[in-house]
Amino acid sequence: MTLYIGREASKLWKRICAETTTELNLLLENWKYLLAGLFFQVTKLYIHGLAARGVHYLHQPGPTLQDVGFFLLPELGPDKAYISETVFTFVFLSFVLWTFHPFIFKAKKIYTVLLWCRVLAFLVASQILRILTFYSTQLPGPNYHCREGSKLATLPRPDSVFEVLLINFPRGVIYGCGDLIFSSHMIFTLVFVRTYHKYGTRRCIKQFAWLIAVAQSFLIVASRKHYTVDVVVAWYTVNLVVFFIDKKLQELPDRSNGTASLLLPLSTKDKDSKTKEENLKLLNGNSGDPADWRQRTQVNGKTLEDGNTVHAETTTNGA
Repeated sequence: MTLYIGREASKLWKRICAETTTELNLLLENWKYLLAGLFFQVTKLYIHGLAARGVHYLHQPGPTLQDVGFFLLPELGPDKAYISETVFTFVFLSFVLWTFHPFIFKAKKIYTVLLWCRVLAFLVASQILRILTFYSTQLPGPNYHCREGSKLATLPRPDSVFEVLLINFPRGVIYGCGDLIFSSHMIFTLVFVRTYHKYGTRRCIKQFAWLIAVAQSFLIVASRKHYTVDVVVAWYTVNLVVFFIDKKLQELPDRSNGTASLLLPLSTKDKDSKTKEENLKLLNGNSGDPADWRQRTQVNGKTLEDGNTVHAETTTNGA
């Protein structure tokens, strides 16, 4: 038993080392795209928080708007608001762990670096649209701390610019008001679910993921964190964003069929060696095409192919 565990642990370590080497090579090739995505995502988190803080200063509490979801779904209450956050945390952590499964499991379909380049592009585009949307029209917040009579519903006029820039993290983000259309939680949930639906391998998990996304939508409305329109707009906006950006990006190589290495971009070193190999083939008299590997002979300075002979023309005096 001990010998078996030791042997399997050794295989796992070798697999992790091999995958790390592969992913590092991809990172070296795509670091500009990944760094740009991470930079924009981190910056967007701050800008998003700053924008949410700014719209909180503009928020005017008022009567809760009429909403179909509020009529159909019972109100969970402030003591059960953690349920939707728990579901979102489960989705977020599950997706992050799944993206790193190639380091552990032998059967794999994706490259972690390339997948995250794609996911970050989806998130950044969706969050930009979200900021533009909730700044266009401010609605009275349905959440409990955003209603009339709550001390957190409005913010006093800031004393300085630094007070706005610091955004009072994390309290200022958790108890924000006015950043409604469309739901940020649904942006992350739908991007993660759509990504797994395309690149995941387990059909039952795909179906369960979509079920979780639907349940998350109901929980957000039942918790009164958003109006129903915020969730509905997120469903079609995020799906359209992912659809159009996915069409513009190069398709990810599929590792499950064993031909992924042929689809990966060549490194500079590989390109140089390939160019040298092609030049060497040209100097040797063939272009690398097996159909062009014919025997060549040379007579009187002329190159002959396929054993054919060339009769040299001669001239004689008096002819």
